[in-house]
Amino acid sequence: MKKILFHCIPALSVLLFACSDLLQEESFVEVGKDNYVNNATEAETVLQGIYKNLASEQLYSYHLSLLFTISTDIAQCEGSATSSFREIPTNSHNASTAQISQTWQKLYASIYAANDFIETVSGRMDGWGATNRELAEIYVAEARALRALFYFELVRWYGNIVLVKSTSESDKPATEYVQADPKEVYAFIEEDLKYAAEVLPWAVDDTKRSTKAYRFSKGAALGLLAKVYCTWAGYPLYDESKWADAADAARRVVESGKHRLIPDYETVWSNTCNGVWDAGESLLEVSFYSPTGLDSDNTAGRIGKWNGVSADAVEGLRGRNAANWKVVYTFTREWEKQNDPRMALSIADYKYVAASGRTPVTYFSTVSNPTEDNLNKQRQIFTPGKWDTEKYVNTANYIVNNDKSNVNWYLLRYSDVLLLFAEALNESGGSVVDAVDAVNAVRRRGFGDTAHDLSYGLSRDQLREAIRKERAYELCFEGHRKQDLIRWGIYYDRVLETAQELVDWFPNANYTVARFIVRGRHELLPIPQRDLDLMTKCKQNPGWGQ
Repeated sequence: MKKILFHCIPALSVLLFACSDLLQEESFVEVGKDNYVNNATEAETVLQGIYKNLASEQLYSYHLSLLFTISTDIAQCEGSATSSFREIPTNSHNASTAQISQTWQKLYASIYAANDFIETVSGRMDGWGATNRELAEIYVAEARALRALFYFELVRWYGNIVLVKSTSESDKPATEYVQADPKEVYAFIEEDLKYAAEVLPWAVDDTKRSTKAYRFSKGAALGLLAKVYCTWAGYPLYDESKWADAADAARRVVESGKHRLIPDYETVWSNTCNGVWDAGESLLEVSFYSPTGLDSDNTAGRIGKWNGVSADAVEGLRGRNAANWKVVYTFTREWEKQNDPRMALSIADYKYVAASGRTPVTYFSTVSNPTEDNLNKQRQIFTPGKWDTEKYVNTANYIVNNDKSNVNWYLLRYSDVLLLFAEALNESGGSVVDAVDAVNAVRRRGFGDTAHDLSYGLSRDQLREAIRKERAYELCFEGHRKQDLIRWGIYYDRVLETAQELVDWFPNANYTVARFIVRGRHELLPIPQRDLDLMTKCKQNPGWGQ
């Protein structure tokens, strides 16, 4: 049965008009607020509205899942132009690029909603009955975990941000805002996630909430905390003391026995394409669902449309899949050497044309003059295959639409936590055996055997490289690679190395990602110019002027 979590709209506030409260970014007249949130049921309705922000275009329907994350050494946007939606993927954006401002605004609006919920429920629940108070404590923990996620996205994408801890701080004049030290932001995120991890139940044990699917749990809070620590330990802060903290947080998940890998890798993708939530592997997942495909309440996404397998529109059968994500061929070529079964599921060398219906045709089969140059051109337009709407999406979950789908988006899988655990152990000087075991758990699921296990005799440098490669293979195109390269401090270098590798392979290879990239600039997005003009005490990020 398809989920319904994001269908609910918060009744706490009524949108009235655009506002001058810069870091609220939306103005609300609080109509009837004093007469609402009088029990846990009403609190949960409002909380669902905060969750619904995850499914917005500006967050994981498009920007934070697909648009911002694409330009790496394994993927790029189709074409060679830099206009329209290609501006950010080609690193040709600037501080006035609309999507950069829209995501900044949506994240702060979501933080305001979380702050409002936390303050309201915390201030009222002491007067509620025992059962209502118990649920309210869980809901506040969820809201704090959501706030941590919103701030994590802000600090890792925009870097030097304003930290707003309460709704009253959102009401200050823009001229009074100052940017927080990123270390202070990370500490605030850490505090929220630690609180959530202690209060929230494990998903498999949860008997309190009316629904636990697609919601924060203890495992999700701890897994995200491990990811936060790994990012904190890397560029630009390089606080290496956080590696040990990351290992500790991830170990709690790994040794809990509450999570596990789905035995069949393909089921991971069949599940998310059909709204099947698996609490073992899916620690945090954004749910999309629009029964009609009209998406009037912004509950459908672009997953599988923008980043899926190319498909022509067929009247009454399907909408078009634009397939704007293209796989960088040097990644395909290197992965081919591994004989890894995950590759055929992750990279599509095929498409769906109108004449073939739902039968795929390979790109090579459509080449009338199969010279090596012509074949190489086809190799450059392979797409991700994980979200193959024609292969996986069943009738109940299918919508005939050119832009939107009901396919979900994984924010955090258990395999990600295993690899973060291995990385944190290796970087902190922890147990090599535990680190290798964690990587091998992922590889055994992927290969279906133990013959491809890593050796316990690897040096720490060798294990570091093996873990980084495994993250590329296991998590490819899931929105992690760019931030991985950035936190490892190698984003610029890998883009230029990839450009050279492509030219060495095929002199006419297209890789627009490298044309505009600047070291020390493209590791962060710029602070939106409109906001910067108003926040006179704030400075632009390095490399972006001012």
